[in-house]
Amino acid sequence: MLKVRRSKLYTLWFGWYSRRQFRRYFNSVRVFMHSGVQQMNLCTPVVFYANHACWWDGFWSQLCTEEFFCQNLHIIIEFQQLRKHRFFTRIGAFSLDRSRPRSAVKTIHYAAELLSAKSERQNALWIFPQGKIESVDKRPLFFFKGTASIVSRLLDTVSGVYLVSVVSRIEYLEEQKPELFLSFREPLLVTPTEFTGPDALTAYMQRMTETHLDELKEMIINRTLDDARIVVKGTLSVNKRIEAIRRLLHLPNE
Repeated sequence: MLKVRRSKLYTLWFGWYSRRQFRRYFNSVRVFMHSGVQQMNLCTPVVFYANHACWWDGFWSQLCTEEFFCQNLHIIIEFQQLRKHRFFTRIGAFSLDRSRPRSAVKTIHYAAELLSAKSERQNALWIFPQGKIESVDKRPLFFFKGTASIVSRLLDTVSGVYLVSVVSRIEYLEEQKPELFLSFREPLLVTPTEFTGPDALTAYMQRMTETHLDELKEMIINRTLDDARIVVKGTLSVNKRIEAIRRLLHLPNE
């Protein structure tokens, strides 16, 4: 198992690098966020569970942490992937190896330890329960039970944990480069007395994510985007540069 080896220097570099990449490859990164997400009690840990739609998922979790939260970011990455890209351990990543049951149990215990550790910042875990990249329109979704198992283990030591549904979708709208849309639902506070077991919680998260994805898709289709905050604005695409040159030179449109 690969554990977190956090480095402030690596975190600063990765924050700069990821923003640079988003500006290069996207027209914008837009975030819909329920007001309650930024009003959570910082003494209570939070688990952000998200659909796994693309390669960019690990990048925008860091971006949102910097932009919106005062948190210690932790993120679970498959062992084989993290072994290839160990620098992610420097920004809060640790591994999960589903092919080895004992290792998976260790990961669950380790995640609970990280989330229950004393800190002035809120402890946060970002996790993608699908375990692999899948289409945002696939239904039904299948979630592994690891997220709910972490919550179960965590509730042995803390009085509550927040669960926040996060979904992402990439769409081409009016520009040459695509838009990245992120949406955060209202936090759900889970306590030991309200916890009904890993199976029920996993089913709840699956249903919530499906509904959340459908809501985001509907907003994009209907262009009801005014409530989204633009956190990154991309560099000019080729078509925009050509338009700018034409205006500068007073050239007619073809």
